[in-house]
Amino acid sequence: MSIRAVLFDLDGTLLDRDTSLALFVRDQYDRYSQFQLVDKDIFVQRFIELDNHGYVWKDKVYQQLIDEFAIRGIGWTDLLNDYLNGFKRQCVGFPNLVSMLTQLKNNGTKLALVSNGYGQFQFDNFKALGISHLFNEVLISEWMGLRKPDPAIFILALSKLGVEAEEALFVGDHPENDIRASRAVGITAVWKRNNAISLHVDADVIIDDLGELIQYVRS
Repeated sequence: MSIRAVLFDLDGTLLDRDTSLALFVRDQYDRYSQFQLVDKDIFVQRFIELDNHGYVWKDKVYQQLIDEFAIRGIGWTDLLNDYLNGFKRQCVGFPNLVSMLTQLKNNGTKLALVSNGYGQFQFDNFKALGISHLFNEVLISEWMGLRKPDPAIFILALSKLGVEAEEALFVGDHPENDIRASRAVGITAVWKRNNAISLHVDADVIIDDLGELIQYVRS
């Protein structure tokens, strides 16, 4: 059966979150004089450690940073709001992102985003990549009331696209939330290799570059 739709995770799949986060934290450090008593590289490294690839929300990260480095004169809520409003300006996509999506779209393939996270924040980051016009559907966990790896969010995405599971690919970087969960509902799972995860991932297809998807969909 031919592939009629491709569903994508956002962070670590389309959005190079590690690069984007480092750019944001360095920019934030430069803008707040309260941080200047701490070495910039140490501050950035500690932020990234505490963030844990996005699985620790930033209220906890900022509270911990303020405590560890004895930062005075700025509250964690101000820093969190700056993050919420400013992260999108530092968003960077992975190589071949736009060309890959454009080719799929031009070939008549339906596209959907299925992302965990806070609705407006994730949507702003998605739009910042300049690719939102190529997508047929956008499902973000907060807005849907469903969260990966719940099979219901994958089933809803397929329904919105009007395709069967056997006609779809899901592309993601998380072994459980993306790969195992999408396979469980019968979708072909494509693992975009995550360098932070060295374990074996039981995916149908493994890619290192988004551009590799084109060849697979055509075949």
